[in-house]
Amino acid sequence: MRTLASVVLGLLVWCAQARAADTAIARGEYLTRAADCAACHLGAGDALSGGRAFATPFGTIYAPNITPDKETGIGGYTDDEWLSALQRGVARGGKHLYPAMPYTNYTLMTREDALDIKAYLMTQPPVHAPTPENRMRFPFNIRLLMVFWNLLNNPDHRFQPDPAHDAVWNRGAYLAEALGHCQQCHTPRGLLQGLDTSRAYAGAITQGWKAYNLTSDPESGIGAWSEQDVAAYVSTGHAEGHGVAGGPMAEAVSYSLRYLTHDDVTALATYLKTIPPIHEAPPSVSGAVAEDELDHRIFEGACASCHRLDGAGRQTPYAALLGDQSVRDPQGTNVVQMVLGGGSIATRDGTLFMPAFAMGYTDAELAAVANYAIEHFGHVSGQVTPADIAKARGPGQRPQVPSS
Repeated sequence: MRTLASVVLGLLVWCAQARAADTAIARGEYLTRAADCAACHLGAGDALSGGRAFATPFGTIYAPNITPDKETGIGGYTDDEWLSALQRGVARGGKHLYPAMPYTNYTLMTREDALDIKAYLMTQPPVHAPTPENRMRFPFNIRLLMVFWNLLNNPDHRFQPDPAHDAVWNRGAYLAEALGHCQQCHTPRGLLQGLDTSRAYAGAITQGWKAYNLTSDPESGIGAWSEQDVAAYVSTGHAEGHGVAGGPMAEAVSYSLRYLTHDDVTALATYLKTIPPIHEAPPSVSGAVAEDELDHRIFEGACASCHRLDGAGRQTPYAALLGDQSVRDPQGTNVVQMVLGGGSIATRDGTLFMPAFAMGYTDAELAAVANYAIEHFGHVSGQVTPADIAKARGPGQRPQVPSS
């Protein structure tokens, strides 16, 4: 009888462990999306095999392979080695990571969440994909220097709920600060690329795109947005009267934010609405816009079929330009990126695309149409120059034929 009882007890323990493992993997899948791992590590065939290049002021960094391949990925990582990489920026073998990896935010992640992410990643098919060598300039190619950078910029502590706020706010804070690492794009950086926390969420330029001010300032931030507006933008990449996400934000929506539960989206919006305001000088407002025949002709021929001449959007609300943040920026940072390279965003109705126009128009023509959109739909004075377009063009984005 004791033998039978021990067998039954063993089976019960095994079943409990299996259920716990399944729960950890399911949580890990959700957390991997909430942490937006795919935005950096997505490689060929929808695997997290890395290889994506990131340009920094100090050189080019490549995202590593985080599939469970034992030679080129994380297959050999112990739990402690994984936690060290995720929270301290020190990979297996004592190799210091560069802060393109947002470990200064992931350091706030709980041990349980970090290990659940690892549990999920270890269930994925291993992909043998060596990471290209980083191309960092001297002396930034000396990884040991990161020891001193981390002393200044990595708090290396876990998230602590604020007792002055309720559970919803604290969940939103955890999602924004730890998992979603929103500051990595929306907070300006100092000389050594550490986050300038004195201007947290005041907006910054990231990979050539402008990440907008997320503080509660009513003019330059999201203070005039309702929580429903913020929740809609976070979960769908679009809020009526506020435009559509593009560039890295569109990627964050496509790979991460649209998978959050309703409760988590609500919590995130609740937290973001309470960020202390940081005011930016308002852009100069244009007066009556003089109609330029060439600008109008380019917009009518290339843009109006989707955006309409009145900027209201034709096939989908995502195409509306009225109220869009990008056309309220006199420098047109994101407008320039969109007209050159186009964009896409995954939605409940499928993936929506804007085509690239870099190959079909000259620098002067694209600057003219960018300013046309800014002045007609953002009602501010557009300041995009042909030199701005030329500087923003990527490899292979020179026009091949002259426009008529």
